[in-house]
Amino acid sequence: MSSYPSLDLHADPIDLTSALVDIPSVSQDESVIADAVEAALRAQTSGFEIVRNGNAVLARTNRGLGSRVMLAGHLDTVPIADNVPSRRERFHAEGDVIHGCGTVDMKSGDAVFLHLAATIDEPAHDVTLVFYDCEEIAASFNGLGRIEREMPEWLQADVAVLGEPTGGFIEAGCQGTLRVRLSASGTRAHSARSWMGDNAIHKFGAVLNRLAAYQARDVDIDGCVYREGMQAVRISGGVAGNVVPDAAELDVNFRFAPDRSVEQAIEHVREVVDGLDLGFEVTDASPGALPGLGAPAAAALIDAAGGQFRAKYGWTDVSRFSALGIPAVNYGPGDPNLAHKRDERVPVDQITHVTTVLRSYLTSG
Repeated sequence: MSSYPSLDLHADPIDLTSALVDIPSVSQDESVIADAVEAALRAQTSGFEIVRNGNAVLARTNRGLGSRVMLAGHLDTVPIADNVPSRRERFHAEGDVIHGCGTVDMKSGDAVFLHLAATIDEPAHDVTLVFYDCEEIAASFNGLGRIEREMPEWLQADVAVLGEPTGGFIEAGCQGTLRVRLSASGTRAHSARSWMGDNAIHKFGAVLNRLAAYQARDVDIDGCVYREGMQAVRISGGVAGNVVPDAAELDVNFRFAPDRSVEQAIEHVREVVDGLDLGFEVTDASPGALPGLGAPAAAALIDAAGGQFRAKYGWTDVSRFSALGIPAVNYGPGDPNLAHKRDERVPVDQITHVTTVLRSYLTSG
């Protein structure tokens, strides 16, 4: 008896979405869903070379066609918030929806890709499928980065489609993301004799005021408007309820437009905190991706989607493809504003729409 659920790739991708959601796959715990995806691809598709890399599953055709399209999606989710298993219901003006962790980010996109792999017999392009692990945590764990290091030949394509939630719109490029840890030091003392100490937490007052007043840029690139943002996202410090703290830390997240490099983004954060006596450590950084809509393969996908496109808010792995010189877009069912929420849900008609558009794109010359 198998230790993983069986997936029917020929089923309606709406039902396949529910089946994927019902397999818990929090980051670094994706082995069961990867086993299920691998088994389904091996049993229910033809003409694909299939390999496993950790908890990533890769498949590709080698028909000698004139172009190659990569369909990439991550299998992991954020921690479950009492929203697994999935459930389907009618939800106000959205119509029928599927509720559950990962419905939006991004098991509905994965379901579309898996269904198309099993049901398109005569593709107009060679196809590469990449289902990978650990996207929802720090970049150092990202399965796509591991594949890039260990199996770079699998990440060659004329265009890449990342199934991140976009509400059925083409979302081009992505913002870069930078996390900086600011640290403050002081002198510990009894709070009853506070004048004998130096409060490290209080030293963040000035930087918090600057962040609250920060004016973000709006940047228009190829008709896509990217809005930047800089926020304090975590603060820690304190010893006890009667002690003046002698150490504290503040994490700042800067989401920057893709016209800035990581180095330029770091320098900009330094400018914002300039003149303050704070330690400065970069803890995580990933570059953005320019839209790249002029590439023929990307333009053809936009045409298939009815010409609708916009900027991607947030960082996605299109950045990795952009760095490899591969035009890449985000395209998948679901409202990205619902990703990671307790009431995460995807309209079923968006799953159907994305499936129809990608089927047309993959079968047209």
